[in-house]
Amino acid sequence: MKGKRKKKIVMIVLCILGIIVLSLTIDFFAVRKTALDRFSGYKAKAGTINSSYGQISYIDEGEGEPFLIFHGITGGYDQGVDVLSDRTADYRVIAPSRFGYPGSDMPENATVDMQVEAFVELLDALGIDKTFAAATSAGGTVAQRFALMYPERCKGLVLYCSGYPAPEKPTQPAEGMTGPPEAICNDLAMWMISPLFKPVMGMDRSVIKQIMPMRERKAGIVFDGDVVNKDHTNNYDDYGLRNIRVPVLIIHSEDDKLADPEKAQYWSEEIPDCIAVFFSGGGHLMSGNGEEINNALDEFVEKNK
Repeated sequence: MKGKRKKKIVMIVLCILGIIVLSLTIDFFAVRKTALDRFSGYKAKAGTINSSYGQISYIDEGEGEPFLIFHGITGGYDQGVDVLSDRTADYRVIAPSRFGYPGSDMPENATVDMQVEAFVELLDALGIDKTFAAATSAGGTVAQRFALMYPERCKGLVLYCSGYPAPEKPTQPAEGMTGPPEAICNDLAMWMISPLFKPVMGMDRSVIKQIMPMRERKAGIVFDGDVVNKDHTNNYDDYGLRNIRVPVLIIHSEDDKLADPEKAQYWSEEIPDCIAVFFSGGGHLMSGNGEEINNALDEFVEKNK
């Protein structure tokens, strides 16, 4: 009798586990399908050029003052164009994939400055002499170099939730990986850790639908973690932000868990021609502050176009 009861309990536990596994499997494939369907729509709109550093894929849509978008880590032209997707009636949005992201090659021994040069070639190919530059997160590093290297091509620099160099030159080089480890740069692993997005990064789990497919982004993520995110430290002298000679708009959340708000505050007071807007909430994506962001952007463009 006791043996039958034990067997029954085991069967119940196995059934429950089976239901859980089935539910999780269904959720993974549903999330992945939504993400792939979303991405395919952007992919259909992308164009390409052949630069000195390989193929560069981009989306170019909208009318008005041009904006060159420097997307963040785990991004691509899809996330780039989303930065101003609701403003294409007012602005021309040029959103290329950075090295190793969807449709863009990863050149050998790639550097941040090489990425800048490739984007300048894209501007040349599109016949754009001068543009506003807008960057998010890790893209801020590349955009800062663009403004420093080619001020004559930059009407103004907008830094959304971006990273900044330290106030003083670090005494030690950056070590380790400063981004997602290569081992988890796949759809399944990223989906599995997505419940941690909110407590660790301050972003809703649904962001996973903008990150997949990881296969299209893996090389870029590794490059960002190994090179781009360390460049403020390892090539500190290249980031003399006090020497920027273009207008700058810094927009940042004080509760950003990924891009240090204290550094943003510091540099907002050190960059010569800089306007800063800080929000008390919203996290790394500055959620809930859309109207204020648009107003600040419009005022900045009107002043500097």
